[in-house]
Amino acid sequence: MIEQKKAVIVILNYNGKHHLEKYLPSVIQNSEGVKIIVADNASTDDSLIFLGKKYPQIEIIVNKSNSGFAKGYNDALNKIEAEYYLLINSDVEVTANWIQPLIEMCESNEQIAGCQPIIKSYTNKERFEHAGAAGGYLDKNFYPFCRGRIFDLTEIDHGQYNNNQEVFWASGACMCIKSDKFHIVNGFDEDFFAHMEEIDLCWRLKRLGYSFHVVGNSTVYHLGGGTLNYASPKKTYLNFRNSLFMIVKNYDGFLPTMITKRLFLDGLAAVQFLCTGKLKHIYALLQAHISFYLGIKKMLNKRKSFGKILSNQFNEKGLYSNNILIDRFILFKKSFLQLDKNKFK
Repeated sequence: MIEQKKAVIVILNYNGKHHLEKYLPSVIQNSEGVKIIVADNASTDDSLIFLGKKYPQIEIIVNKSNSGFAKGYNDALNKIEAEYYLLINSDVEVTANWIQPLIEMCESNEQIAGCQPIIKSYTNKERFEHAGAAGGYLDKNFYPFCRGRIFDLTEIDHGQYNNNQEVFWASGACMCIKSDKFHIVNGFDEDFFAHMEEIDLCWRLKRLGYSFHVVGNSTVYHLGGGTLNYASPKKTYLNFRNSLFMIVKNYDGFLPTMITKRLFLDGLAAVQFLCTGKLKHIYALLQAHISFYLGIKKMLNKRKSFGKILSNQFNEKGLYSNNILIDRFILFKKSFLQLDKNKFK
């Protein structure tokens, strides 16, 4: 059993009573000895009443407003003392012995900042889930993908990714992170609101020489899109904008060239949306670019500020030097194992 106060489970909730009813029992059943805290983002449903009546043993931290995933977690974690934070979405079902392997991974090396379990789909438990799958990577243009998921394609789990593996980023849907590492970079970037804030966090820590891993003998099941549906234009907006924010903050090459390239590739995405009749997503992408231009000065300031504390020990493990867009849409590669393993750092 894990020592009290060594680790704490923190679940961020916003109007998610239906998720708490469905998924919280698995967390309680399979997390013996580990404190569970629900951080509530000023919900307007009866989540807090439900928790108070059904699970009075669970501590609740009430945030003053719904300021998104990033600020919601930051506000809560600033009030929690523990060696490890286990961050899980409210729509995640955990399994027996999911925690111990994560803690053991983090304790195996001082340079490990955090890790994730294998994340599979709650609605189709044979498949990996979009948000994290079996560990995250970035390609040469900093598009994210995973072992078990390339863009919209998720793989069936045949045990092909059951090994422990160092990756570039761990999923915020279910992440174990050392509290001191989380706070050394001031946690999630609150300007992201939601989406890609965990990739940005991992990137910043990797620039300090730390690493992230996926643990093959820990499994959880994620509903996905519980707060914001995967087909939502707002999700499109946040993903495109935050991806650009993340590059401005963390890319250490010649920034104008990279941003120009990404804006061009975003334009190709707009053409794809047009061809598939997703007109609302074109508008969302346009809004993302406008928001990016309005926020670029702030991101440049963050880039400059963080650059002052860099250790010049950037851990590039998990970067992929090929173009994942070409792999997926021109070469029609449908699985991570089809990618050129010699192109991974």
